[in-house]
Order: sequence, then structure tokens, then C-alpha cells
Amino acid sequence: MTFETSAEHSMISSTATEIATEFGPEYWREKEENEEFGAEFWDELGSAGFHGLLVPEEYEGAGMGMSELGLAMETLCAEGCGMAGTWYLVLTAGMATVGLNRCGTDAQQERYLPDIAVGDRNFSIGITEPEAGTNTLNVATSAEKEGDEYVLNGQKAWITFSDRADNMIIVTRTTPRDAVDRGTDGISLFIVDMDSPGIDVSPISKHGINYSKSCEVFLENVHVPEENLLGERDEGWNALVSMLNPERIGFAAAGTGIGKLAAKTAIEYANDREVFGEPIGTHQGVSFPIAKPYARLEAAALMRQKAEWLYEQGEPCGYESNVAKATAVEAGIETVKQSMQAFGGWGYATEYDVERWWREINLTRLAPVTQQMAYNHISQEIGFPKSY
Repeated sequence: MTFETSAEHSMISSTATEIATEFGPEYWREKEENEEFGAEFWDELGSAGFHGLLVPEEYEGAGMGMSELGLAMETLCAEGCGMAGTWYLVLTAGMATVGLNRCGTDAQQERYLPDIAVGDRNFSIGITEPEAGTNTLNVATSAEKEGDEYVLNGQKAWITFSDRADNMIIVTRTTPRDAVDRGTDGISLFIVDMDSPGIDVSPISKHGINYSKSCEVFLENVHVPEENLLGERDEGWNALVSMLNPERIGFAAAGTGIGKLAAKTAIEYANDREVFGEPIGTHQGVSFPIAKPYARLEAAALMRQKAEWLYEQGEPCGYESNVAKATAVEAGIETVKQSMQAFGGWGYATEYDVERWWREINLTRLAPVTQQMAYNHISQEIGFPKSY
């Protein structure tokens, strides 16, 4: 691992900055207010090659790694896109691509990866269920074999992009939990076409990030060809875990990126806004509350880079990914909070955007894993007995 900036990283950073400048706060304020998908932004990410950063070159991608994707997400977030910088990349360009790269058959890779690389295919990831929540081992969505097909029945919740996705990678049980020795056994992943009969999608009204829908998904006798099984039957847990660490890395990038964006905006305001004859930024009561969590943002970004490096080496990185996510989220939330405070009453006004970033960053303490579960994992890794 080196701290020297490579030519590739400089290119990604400068390209992400250009995109974020074009699709800045005003763009996302409008999309949020109108609850409208940022189609132009999505297409621009495709034109820039960002959807294909993890896609191998043989499938028209860049053949790069998690460090490049993490850099792209953090820069997009920090330079003006807010949460959208991670939100529009983490599922398809991140999780789905990783799943296909690691577990997909040649036919699956040939079918899906070239479209992903150019932004012509959007994936949702069907993990969460109303009754299972964080305990993925308790998923109840079933997949029963019938001839050369599987028939899926169940319900998923909080499935982002499922209202517009072409496909969903869905977590199911092909063997009931009470029929396996370990809870991690009996889980299988499938690639589902979202226009299949029997799928019903219902958007959930939510607090923020309304430039994309998060939905309940109901599956009733959905027929899926056997060839759409991703990985081995009953052995999908390891494949799923390989997709979850990139998601945590992506949300760590969101935490640091949104925090830096809010801080930059507040600093500009604090340098310009004068009270009692001098800029409010001259007062340590304004500067220190932002500077202190900002320092933690920088440390969290380094831990994310370590997690990315380990992931690229094929080494375990669950501990590092959870540490990066947990610390980036807490530092990011505090930075946005204090940035809003620097604006005084104007921090509550939509025109300054910081109230929207406050709503966006608060999701990161709930997803893709709650802070409590991240700390459960960290506690176990440093020697405490398992608590769940």
C-alpha cells in the first residue's frame, strides 16, 4: 500500500470532480424535491466508465479494483453529489459486479457485465426482509426446485432501485433453516428479471434520498431458470459476504464524502458571513466543532483504503470494512451536524443544502448495517464473546 497518487487515481478523482461539478447541489435539490431519478447523472457515470470500474476488460470494463471505486464514490460525494455519489454506484457497479465476477458463470458474465459497464443495466440487491432485518440467516423467501426452474415466494423490504432495476440478485433459502446444521447453509442467490410475472414492487415513503425509490418487493410463484442460480445451491452465504464488504466500503466513502462536502460548504459560509465586524469563522466556537470531526474523517478514509487494499489482495477485510464504516459514519454525522450549526437558522433552509445532507447521512447509521451490528462485529474481533 502506498500513499503516492497514481495516474489512474488522479484521472478518477479529476473525472469525478468534473461530474460532481456538473451535477451539483442544485441538481440534487431539484431531484429530491421532485422525487425524480437522476437519469442524466446515471448516464454520465456510464459515459465516464464508472459503472464499469470493477468489470473486467474482456467485458468492456476498466478492470480496476475497490480502491478505484471507493475513490470515485468519495470524490463524487465530497464534490457536490452528496449521498448520490455512493448511492448510484454501490449496488450495480459494486455489489452486483462483485457477485458476478466472483460467482457468475461464463454465460452470466457475458450476459450482464458488458451492459453494466456502460450503464445499460441496473441491479437491485434483495437481501432485507421485514421479519429478518439484520439477521440475514433468517430470510424466509423460499426457492423450490421444479424441473429446470426454481419457484420463488416471499417478501423483501427496503430494496433500492427495485422500481426501475432490470435485475435483482435475491437471497433465498433453498433448504429451510431447521433442516441444516449451520444457519449459513441452505442459502442460495438468484438473478431475477424484474419484469417476471409474480413480482410486485411498492415504494416506501421515506425521510430522504428520494431521488431513488426504496421498495417492498413481493414475490408470488416467480419462476426463475436454473441457469440464473448465482454460485452453488445452498452455498450462497460466502458469495453474499463477498458482496457485503464492498457495500460497507461504499458507505464509508459516503460518510467521509458527505462530511467533507458539508464542511467545505460551511467553511465557505463562515469565511464570508460577518458578525460584529469579522467573519464568524475566526471564532473557535465555529471552527473547532467542524475541525475535530473532520480530523476523524481523514482517519476513517485511511481505514477504508486499508479495507479496499485487503479486499483487492483477496484477504479477509470484514473487520477493517466495519471499522471504516462505523468511524466514517460517526465522524460524518458530527461534521454535518456542526456544519449545519455554523449556518445558524439558515442551516435549516433547503437552499443551503446542508439540511438535505443531514437527512442523507443519517441513513448511514442504519444501513447497510446498523452501527450496533458493526460494533458487535468489531467487539468480537478484538476479543469479546459473541453477542448474537
